[in-house]
Amino acid sequence: MNARILFWSLTSALAGFLFGFDTVVISGAEKTIQALWGLSPELHGRAIASALYGTVVGSLVGGWLADRFGRKATLLWIGVLYFVGAVGSGLAPNVATFIAARVIGGLGIGISTVVAPMYISEIAPPKHRGRLAGMFQFNIVFGILIAYVSNALLAGIGENAWRWMLGVAAFPSFLYAVFCFGLPESPRWLLSRKGDREAALQVLQRIEPDAAKAEIAAQADAIVAASSQQGRSGHFWTRQLSKPILLAILIAFFNQMSGINAILYFAPRIFELTGLAAKTALLQSIGIGVTNLVFTFVGLWLIDRLGRRTLLYIGSFGYITSLGLAAWAFFTNHFSIVPVCIFAFIAAHAIGQGAVIWVFISEIFPNRQRAEGQTLGSSTHWIFAALLTTYFPRMVTSFPPGYVFSFFTGMMVLQLIWVKTMVPETKGVPLEQIQKQLGIE
Repeated sequence: MNARILFWSLTSALAGFLFGFDTVVISGAEKTIQALWGLSPELHGRAIASALYGTVVGSLVGGWLADRFGRKATLLWIGVLYFVGAVGSGLAPNVATFIAARVIGGLGIGISTVVAPMYISEIAPPKHRGRLAGMFQFNIVFGILIAYVSNALLAGIGENAWRWMLGVAAFPSFLYAVFCFGLPESPRWLLSRKGDREAALQVLQRIEPDAAKAEIAAQADAIVAASSQQGRSGHFWTRQLSKPILLAILIAFFNQMSGINAILYFAPRIFELTGLAAKTALLQSIGIGVTNLVFTFVGLWLIDRLGRRTLLYIGSFGYITSLGLAAWAFFTNHFSIVPVCIFAFIAAHAIGQGAVIWVFISEIFPNRQRAEGQTLGSSTHWIFAALLTTYFPRMVTSFPPGYVFSFFTGMMVLQLIWVKTMVPETKGVPLEQIQKQLGIE
């Protein structure tokens, strides 16, 4: 694999590290924040989910920004948003300021889920695209693990521990923004949006330094031809794009209906429901981060070998088994198996949906509609994430936990049916050919 592509992909994927850290770091501070400002359950839910509201907005505008200003410039500004959000959250004097800062950080998260996987998919060769684009997900789970470890290490430093938990993300945010200056622009954006063939050829040559100039020119011609086919109408919401649109919406919908964000956000609280002490519950949360990281490695190793569809099958069966057993444990008071069920659930997610979602969405749309398609999938994901995170505290207080886990189990049965009946395989297929497989000419 070209070392340049690996470095560029890793730099872009570092947005995922900040995404994972910023998303989950709140789990160590949420109960302190509720007590400090005397928040009602409703306001507490809105405060904790505030980053997700920013994420929804960011995911909605990320595609437009990437098409208007380019992938590189948009990735750079993601780092700025992360930095401002981290500093503002750590220094917030009241809940209103806290919510505003979390929304700003959420904007960075939302934009990153549109632009980072899309950028990587546009510079990666087909045979390595799954692993390279999957690095975004790896960095997400690495950020989640570091957030859990950071929370555990900072938990005992005093009454302002929660401020350090949230503010420490400013340091990697700054470094990421600096690294973005070394990225080239996406050749597909240069050809399909800016019309700068000369610059695109230079980037393509850097991606494949051993290829002859004639090969590079032919590759550029193929990109332009595929983009021109879809550029005639310029519209996104067309019957021709109905299949990738439905696929993007459903993979994002099922991702959140597994309960993944609720479990990541409220992991200590879930463990406390089983009778574990608060400190033990926080340490158990580190186990979630480790499990997520290890099995994401497995998912990335398998995604270009077994394919996207097979991993979704594996994940679906893992979801159904682990969530179903967790529901049974809460119904029958067999609390001792709940941590094992949660770890198995995280493993299933890491191999299945976690490894596949951002790669799959970035592959299934044509060049000219890729930013809009990534926006659609990402915004769907974050809208349901925001709703689930907002209402999950009320769900576990209004209903026995067994019913909550049973609901998630039922949704994963529906996901299994969807994978069986609708999901195509995109492993190793050039982006311009995938649109032909989906009936887009």
